[in-house]
Amino acid sequence: MSTAKALKKVVAAVILDLDGTLIHTDGILSDVLKALLLKYGKQWDGREAQKIVGKTPLEEATIVVEDYELPCSTDEFVTQITPLLYDQFCNIKALPGANRLIKHLSDHNVPLALASNSPRAYVESKISYQQGWKESFSVIIAGDEVRAGKPSPDIFLEAAKRLGIEPSLLPCHRGFFVSITGADEVISSLLDLQPEFWGLPPFDDWIDGTLPLETWHIGGPVVKGFGRGSKVLGIPTANLSTKGYSALLSEHPSGVYFGWARLSTQGVYKMVMSIGWNPYFNNTEKTIEPWLLHEFDGDFYGEELRLVIVGYIRPEANFTSLESLIAKIHEDRRIAERALDIPLYLKYKDDPYLKGSSLSTGIIHAKDVLLVGLPALPRFLAGEAGC
Repeated sequence: MSTAKALKKVVAAVILDLDGTLIHTDGILSDVLKALLLKYGKQWDGREAQKIVGKTPLEEATIVVEDYELPCSTDEFVTQITPLLYDQFCNIKALPGANRLIKHLSDHNVPLALASNSPRAYVESKISYQQGWKESFSVIIAGDEVRAGKPSPDIFLEAAKRLGIEPSLLPCHRGFFVSITGADEVISSLLDLQPEFWGLPPFDDWIDGTLPLETWHIGGPVVKGFGRGSKVLGIPTANLSTKGYSALLSEHPSGVYFGWARLSTQGVYKMVMSIGWNPYFNNTEKTIEPWLLHEFDGDFYGEELRLVIVGYIRPEANFTSLESLIAKIHEDRRIAERALDIPLYLKYKDDPYLKGSSLSTGIIHAKDVLLVGLPALPRFLAGEAGC
């Protein structure tokens, strides 16, 4: 039983963080820093990435200026980087599950607030590119509107105050929400959130153990993997190289997905796919491993493989035994096979992407797949708090 199931809390409102919770901004910031540091003859290597997560722009600039020993002041660096960031805000994507959650809560008249460490101007600009978001939040609090930003809870406390909620400040403040670590409930993404465990209206969009997604596509030549699919698991996966897929892998949470696959010389087949770290095998890199649900006579290394992903089954999980892992994979197969006969999913067997000519790019998104998961999201959201 999860902690959330045991607590069965009832919350009066929801407060959401922004960067890394609702929108994916890490790639944007890295690209801008990479370009700006080149002007100083420096190379952004990402070593400060974890240091600047959740920081205010001034704090971020201070870290970069000091660590790279730049010949400028922090204020000068902020002045240089700010317009570059504004130019990129239009490219920010909603994380998977973000649009779904915001719309769901708004449709059920759940009071909703947004609390971000970013300055107000940044927040307004970022959400202006996300349709319907600004109108959905009755309260928006920015980092420059409180005394101290995260990890101080000031922005969340101020948001709760403006919502008319008085969360109690106890050493372990609990409430509704999720984070990667240190929360009442730990989930890998908003796709796995079950609002009913917190007294909120449940989602009603799951179909036979699957969650329909806005379709997305990926393709490339089949490559050799770790050599354990057929030999160890008895499950021959058609691995795709992760080279060039860093943006996709950072946008989409680890988990099991399904859809349709086309091998360039053999046809279109049902497919179930894992994206993740395969914790049972202690992988050191995130992988993409589709399983084409068909019995093939031989391998097809080097053949072009195109995938259209239409739905989600479950988050990535670890297993206590190889047998339990194999059993779960076969359960995923059964779920995917049944689901792909449902008209909602079956229609994508004729997706134009599957019929296209040779790939010119590794990844093509038909639509942005719209997650929470912050390493340091405070463990309260509203209405109910306490140990």
